[in-house]
Amino acid sequence: MRYAYAITGALLLSGTAATMIYQPQASAQTAQNEPGAIQAAAPKAGAPMSFADMVAKLQPAVVNISTKQTIVQPQQANPFQGTPFGDLFGGAQGGAPVKREGASLGSGFLISHDGYVVTNAHVISPGARGATVNSIAVTLSNNKEYVARVIGQDRESDLALLKIDATGLPFVRFGDSGGARVGDWVLAIGEPFGLGGTVTAGIISAINRVTGQGGAYDRFIQTDASINQGNSGGPMFDLNGNVIGVNSQIFSQSGGNIGIGFAIPAATAKPIIETFMKGGTISRGYLGVTLGGAIGDDQAAALGIAKNQGELIAGVEPSGPAAKAGLRAGDVVTKVNGVAVTPDSTLSYLVSNVKPGQTARLDVLRNGRPTTLSATVVARPAADKLAALVNGGSDDGGFGKDGDDDDSPAAITPATGNVLGLVVQPLTPGIARAVGVDAQTQGVVIAAVDPGSDAAQKLKRGDVVSAVNSTPVRTQAELTAAVNAAKAAGRPQVLLLVQRASPVKAFVPVKIK
Repeated sequence: MRYAYAITGALLLSGTAATMIYQPQASAQTAQNEPGAIQAAAPKAGAPMSFADMVAKLQPAVVNISTKQTIVQPQQANPFQGTPFGDLFGGAQGGAPVKREGASLGSGFLISHDGYVVTNAHVISPGARGATVNSIAVTLSNNKEYVARVIGQDRESDLALLKIDATGLPFVRFGDSGGARVGDWVLAIGEPFGLGGTVTAGIISAINRVTGQGGAYDRFIQTDASINQGNSGGPMFDLNGNVIGVNSQIFSQSGGNIGIGFAIPAATAKPIIETFMKGGTISRGYLGVTLGGAIGDDQAAALGIAKNQGELIAGVEPSGPAAKAGLRAGDVVTKVNGVAVTPDSTLSYLVSNVKPGQTARLDVLRNGRPTTLSATVVARPAADKLAALVNGGSDDGGFGKDGDDDDSPAAITPATGNVLGLVVQPLTPGIARAVGVDAQTQGVVIAAVDPGSDAAQKLKRGDVVSAVNSTPVRTQAELTAAVNAAKAAGRPQVLLLVQRASPVKAFVPVKIK
């Protein structure tokens, strides 16, 4: 996924297209495209034959945003120090840090006559390691340039609000993105690759699109409009000229447009921008859990529940709201305050919209049985702190390398007869240190894997298994008993809560032999 640094165009708006009129089905057996069921008709009243008049009204409110940056990079040590060639490469330490100028280019749009400008947070952020943003400039369509100051920015939603000192400016308003439908025409104006005043058009390809970036705001309007680098921060307009999205990202394997672009819905952007205009800060709800992902086919088969309903909990912060409410690793949260958790309405998204201090009622499946928990959410930590919670190293699967404990596996029983093809042993503090997990972690560590098992494709020696289908396991006997219970219930596979390196945890579906 790539950011599109500029005001992005939105979608293909062609007034010559025929309008489809859908007739009711004659019966349940009638094909959707039965002859006569769909009839072409003239465009609806008000549909433009050209976008020229619309663009003439909207274009003055779209602006160019550029930054000037200073990038300081340390020089590498001189590999030829102490040789006759040492002086040719900057001296003993490779020379002083190198300072150079940098810049970024993006787009935005005016939302008030007195100079409030909306854009993406990444448009005004440092563009490289060691970079500092020195100034931000906003250039209007009439080429007048103003120095901008930042009123507010939010990395999580990728939104920012700027202010320039001017009055009597043209501006546009946010519209209702909730009424947008797949197939609706949209229009965008921006400056891709620094080309000023570029208008693009297309249709809405999808709504509530989850791009896999994670976080509370991974829900976008997808469009086939041409969106490229330099388009970030620009508006996506509907046919009435309302801003229904803020163009933000593109999916591309080459860096150029391939017809898959994404805009932040106005329903998400508008309340954040209004909060900034009032001088407020953004605060979101937080449970304190590590997510194990949505319920796919394998997870559903292992747990005996419907797929695409709910999300697995992989871990719970010991002192967080979830732990205080009684939530456990292996639980499946299916609803938050009565709203279903789905791939389109994720647990992160729903919880983030609960104000800190308020109670979130969680509908939970635990070992297949429904229960209800109440958690008082707290304020969501900053993005960098959240990132630190999911970063971890890797291990080589070895045991007993620290020399403090005799924790190497003794006689390894063949794994071929095991129900999963796994031989495990209790996790001791010494083994925990050797495989890179926290010493307080509880579970069993894999000592051997049957090469012919499904587990061999997914697990390795040194992986730590904490639970089987949310049942904690601490010995080989407990693991076997949990797997046998799932097998007796007719489950073709089980979900193992696996930890490879602190604090990374994941649910791994493994077929029962």
